[in-house]
Amino acid sequence: MEIINGISDAINGLIASSGFNTLDWRNFVMMGIACVLIYLAIAKQFEPLLLLPIAFGMFLVNLYPVIMSAPQTQLQPVTEYLSAHDLGGLVQTQYLNDAGQMWFQLTDNTRIAAQEFLGNHGITYGLVWQDNQVFLDIPIQNGGLLYYLYQGVKLGIYPPLIFLGIGAMTDFGPLIANPKSFLLGAAAQLGIFVVFILAMFFFTPQEAGSIGIIGGADGPTAIFVTSKLAPHLLGPIAVAAYSYMALVPVIQPPIMKLLTTKKERSVVMEQLRPVSKLEKILFPIIVTAIVALVVPDAAPLVGMLMLGNIFRESGVVSRISNTAQNELMNIITIFLGVTVGATATGAVFLDVKTLIIIGLGLFAFCFGTAGGVLFGKIMYIATKGKVNPLIGSAGVSAVPMAARVSQKVGQKENPSNFLLMHAMGPNVAGVIGSAVAAGVLLSILG
Repeated sequence: MEIINGISDAINGLIASSGFNTLDWRNFVMMGIACVLIYLAIAKQFEPLLLLPIAFGMFLVNLYPVIMSAPQTQLQPVTEYLSAHDLGGLVQTQYLNDAGQMWFQLTDNTRIAAQEFLGNHGITYGLVWQDNQVFLDIPIQNGGLLYYLYQGVKLGIYPPLIFLGIGAMTDFGPLIANPKSFLLGAAAQLGIFVVFILAMFFFTPQEAGSIGIIGGADGPTAIFVTSKLAPHLLGPIAVAAYSYMALVPVIQPPIMKLLTTKKERSVVMEQLRPVSKLEKILFPIIVTAIVALVVPDAAPLVGMLMLGNIFRESGVVSRISNTAQNELMNIITIFLGVTVGATATGAVFLDVKTLIIIGLGLFAFCFGTAGGVLFGKIMYIATKGKVNPLIGSAGVSAVPMAARVSQKVGQKENPSNFLLMHAMGPNVAGVIGSAVAAGVLLSILG
């Protein structure tokens, strides 16, 4: 009988500790959404480099939430700890507080800072002053793996490193050859400010600014801004921004076709002029100087973007350039994608507030695409049909996905058309534009 009871207790304990006992319906809904995104990444190849790690991070955290759990600590009175470790006899007066500094009065009538006393005896725990008592903040459980990887997102480390890799991989020549592309990149940022105004009806100005930046279709910038303005919204905003970046091939084409005619989409643009090496080297230096002076808050993103580009164009640091393009970029993409996806837990994500953020983010992205296309139509009219309006959609910051979409939609109308290099100009301008828009929001709201 005892054996049967023991087996029964073991089975009950196993069931109690299993995932089935800790998950609710929201977790299963999110796992279903994650599976759909994994399907789109693999079967449809919707930017799998982004979507696949995001989707799997979403799947993993809802299956095993502990993987994103923060470390746990326990407060213990200093007196209890010292007594338990045979150090209590050294302290006469347990603790004093002079202007916020914790002190111990020792039995030999000397005074010593509490932190120094503990350090001298190999005690490295943090000190907490609470209710006129000194406590040791003792760790009792480490955080989950993805919690620690997520600190790179939370502290704003990953976004500038992503920009470094983007700069090293991107040819700025099309933008230099056609400076008018800056206007298309700027027009595509209108969604940021339109949704910023709309979001003010539902959120604080800081939260609204963080939501609006989704419209730039620039995940690193969205993370960078949100970590400074509204860190509590980092999860849903980051997931929204990166999801829309990955779904550019789905979202943009209907808008592009709706706002343009077949004749406009069929326009074949003239070949761009050659750009000298000197121009390519001077460009990142000049842009960095202008942005840092005019919008200092955008300097970390734009500065790293231009640093990566000068690595590429200088021709003297090929090892560094290749590392930024490949190994570093791949590592940061994995860490960023998985941890961003891991913020989408059922309890947090399936919330009215989060759904509003997702909706506003989608509107911002759509409006930004429409703004770029409509300004492209203006340039089409102004140049008497020499500019294909489709390249305006590439003014959002999703590099190079948006430029590829412009190319694909244009070739469907005219198989001999080649818009990729022309679209890269607005695309690069959009990256710079979204970073500048982020700097403006940070300077106003930060």
